[in-house]
Amino acid sequence: MITAIQTEPSTVKADFNVGYVWLISIVAAMGGLLFGWDWVVIGGAKLFFQRYFQLTTETQIGWANSCALIGCLAGALVAGGLSDKYGRKRLLIVAALIFAVTSLGNALAGSFMVFIAWRIFGGVAIGLASSLSPMYIAEVAPAQIRGRLVAINQLTVVIGILLAQYINWFIGRGLPAGASDDFIRNSWFGQQGWRWMFGLTAAPALLFFIGMFFVPESPRWLAKSGRTGEARGILQDIGGESYAHAAVKEIESSVASEDTKRVRFADLLEPGMRKVIVLGVVLAVFQQWCGINVIFNYAPEIFHKAGYDISNVLKNIAWTGSVNLAFTLVALGVVDRAGRRPLMLFGSAALAVIYTAMGFCYFTGVQGLPMLLLVLAAIGCYAMSLAPVTWVVISELFPNRIRGAAIAVAVSSLWIACFLLIFTFPWLNAKLGSSGTFWLYGAICAAGFVFVFFKLPETKGKTLEQIERELVD
Repeated sequence: MITAIQTEPSTVKADFNVGYVWLISIVAAMGGLLFGWDWVVIGGAKLFFQRYFQLTTETQIGWANSCALIGCLAGALVAGGLSDKYGRKRLLIVAALIFAVTSLGNALAGSFMVFIAWRIFGGVAIGLASSLSPMYIAEVAPAQIRGRLVAINQLTVVIGILLAQYINWFIGRGLPAGASDDFIRNSWFGQQGWRWMFGLTAAPALLFFIGMFFVPESPRWLAKSGRTGEARGILQDIGGESYAHAAVKEIESSVASEDTKRVRFADLLEPGMRKVIVLGVVLAVFQQWCGINVIFNYAPEIFHKAGYDISNVLKNIAWTGSVNLAFTLVALGVVDRAGRRPLMLFGSAALAVIYTAMGFCYFTGVQGLPMLLLVLAAIGCYAMSLAPVTWVVISELFPNRIRGAAIAVAVSSLWIACFLLIFTFPWLNAKLGSSGTFWLYGAICAAGFVFVFFKLPETKGKTLEQIERELVD
């Protein structure tokens, strides 16, 4: 059983080159920006490509919104093994290239089948980036500021979401109120506008691709691969000679007597590892089944049922992105001070309450501003708790020797959970109604609170090697 362990924080001290660490973390976190942009752009574009491709059934609409998750799962599954073999940096470069190519592929798609194929392939890049960007940052970051630096990845995810939402709103702002489906399908918005929404993703993808050539490889991956001299040089750039010496010694101790050249997924089932894997997988699944991505992916339907017409839907979606950004900045400031556990508990409890209220509003017919405020409150609570902190914890929990493979399992579980969430929402909404659907998500959040309370240890201020000794040894 894993319980809430409290021990002394890391005693490794140094005069850190903070600017250098932030710079390489921000470049790596560009993967998060593209993850957020590519993930959410479909929320606004679907208003137009649904008409263009004449999608009418719940299955077609659900598939269009969730198909990318098949690629996300594939990318997450291969990220661990390939990054353990070839390094974190090379795989992030590959992810950037896939982002660029698939964004143009979606923009030029002439049929629904071609569109789906490019969305699935683009999901591979999301799966790679979602696994590797936080992993890379965690492996270069000093323990004292690791939570903040890994949370940068979530900040860039949110910035990507916000950029996609505002670009969608800017492109679609000229659509007349009350426009019919036929008008939308035959207008510039239905024929070309949505293509620009997807195609513009290529611009940040190119910046990410170029930037990754100028950052170092993960020092922990280098040390694990026997390239200790290179690892020491990078750690020296981060924190000086004494820091590099202490960090390399600690890393080497954590992988001593282990076969670091080849990690099998069967190794994750060893008695000491199994409980940590279960913890990571449950937290990853909970981050999705808390329901917030339904709001991002089905915002038009949610706001329409809340009484808003199509002319105001894209504006409200942009509001959700602004709140998401503001509260992610709050998380960035408190995650290394408040700790991981308190934020996760707060987010779980707050979402359970908000979803209960949303369900009541849908049930009683309350529309307009109260519903918008509840949606914004849900996003704000999620943005400062479950969204960034889950990625921080997943990047910290696993031992050096198996980190790549273990994170691949956790993130793969996350994308499977996300696929089920997104694909089933139209069905749940039809069978349970909006009120019943959000009450279900509220119950899941309440269960998540109980799990976090009893199972999640605090990891703030500890080196990755300290966390490994506490959880595995």
